[in-house]
Amino acid sequence: MERHTMERARSYEWQDPMITAAAAREMSGLELLQAIADGRLPAPPISVTLDFTLSEVAKGRVVFTSAPGEHHYNPIGSVHGGVYATLADSAAACAVHTTLPQGVAYTSVDLSIRYLRPITADSGPLRCVGTVVNRGRRTALAQAELFDPADRLLGHAMSTCLLFDLPAAT
Repeated sequence: MERHTMERARSYEWQDPMITAAAAREMSGLELLQAIADGRLPAPPISVTLDFTLSEVAKGRVVFTSAPGEHHYNPIGSVHGGVYATLADSAAACAVHTTLPQGVAYTSVDLSIRYLRPITADSGPLRCVGTVVNRGRRTALAQAELFDPADRLLGHAMSTCLLFDLPAAT
């Protein structure tokens, strides 16, 4: 068996996540996510770690973009499903977040994802569209759809989020 010796390196930087976390207490979900998309607030470190960007924000809908790279690969040479499960979870939950007033937060309760096509570094820039399917008083149901540059559906996810009031700041 031939051994490959071409090493690769990757480094990146992120901003203090507590800046955005503090702002989340002072803004509606839509205002917060628009501020992140516009660059007025730092993106969460997970988006820098996994290379995805919040590119569109509207009430009940968000779009993330991502460029898959070999640093996302699993042992068989394709993007690890967990990378795109994280992206789908973020898109679905952020779509829910856009519907929340100041002082209300959410947490993901579950995520069901279906991978429809393999993804590699050659797949090109991807779009993950999160939309709210139903929002109740205590729970919300949202979906995320992952598309390649030719608008082929690569994956689909459904998520339930639990909604709750933020505790008073101490």
